[in-house]
Amino acid sequence: MKTTKFHGRFESEGRQCERPGCIAAGEFRAPGSSGPGFDGPGNYRWFCLDHVREFNAGYDWFEGMSAEEILDAQAPTAGWRTENRVYQGMGADTPRWADYDDPLDAINGRARDIRRRAAAMNADHGRFTPQERDALTVMGLASDTDQPTLRRRYSELVRQYHPDRNGGDRQHEARLQRVVEAYQLLRRAAAFV
Repeated sequence: MKTTKFHGRFESEGRQCERPGCIAAGEFRAPGSSGPGFDGPGNYRWFCLDHVREFNAGYDWFEGMSAEEILDAQAPTAGWRTENRVYQGMGADTPRWADYDDPLDAINGRARDIRRRAAAMNADHGRFTPQERDALTVMGLASDTDQPTLRRRYSELVRQYHPDRNGGDRQHEARLQRVVEAYQLLRRAAAFV
């Protein structure tokens, strides 16, 4: 469905105006019977230009509101002032995961995986600095690597990304530069000295 910029017009694709008796192409959409919700964006009614203008003229979002309510709705922070505290946990409101029936172990399994990864990160925390961990990621190495493995991996990556090995293609030059910088940082790391 292709749209024409700034006009709200969509290419017809064979749609006809939904106004009874109108045979023009339905190129403009208007809200349908169901609005956006859990099941998707809702549906639209398709009208020609004249009938969508007529529909829009009859649509008044502020209908039935007082002047003060209209000013409040038009304020820049209108959607942020609410009575409920959606984003603030109160401690007692948190769900008790133990109360849920979890036959596939989805909740516990995910929590176990998160705890395992956190423990692994904490175990590596003393061996490498955050910059060195980033460099290990660039090199594609785990935190339990040793100096010969680091040197071997560096040689592999330099051969893989060097322009001379790729027929002069400099497409991987930025990646090669990151690998060289990562190696220079890691070879001086306290873990390898």
